[in-house]
Amino acid sequence: MNENDNKITLKPVRITAMRQTVYRDLMERYENPILHTCDISVGQTFISTDGQCPPGLCESAWQSMQPFVEALARGEGNFFDGWMKNPHSAMISCNDGFRPLSFYIETIDEQSSDN
Repeated sequence: MNENDNKITLKPVRITAMRQTVYRDLMERYENPILHTCDISVGQTFISTDGQCPPGLCESAWQSMQPFVEALARGEGNFFDGWMKNPHSAMISCNDGFRPLSFYIETIDEQSSDN
């Protein structure tokens, strides 16, 4: 048995920006004006390989989803006992409390041409 026999093959995980909510009332009340916020657009996709943060994905968003992406990459899923219809997926939002962006993360089935 060589060392590669014990190596887990990590699955690629697709990360899709689904929806952004903006809480203008909270921004006006609590946030200092800032010139630049998020560069990610709804519909934009990223692919995580080897459980790593994809290039161009916001570091703050990655911190929110990293444990889920890593688990999906290892073949795990069914978070919170059946929370998602697809057990190999999760809906995670970035941690911006003023303009959170929701991301759908899912394991890419390499056998399927639908992905």
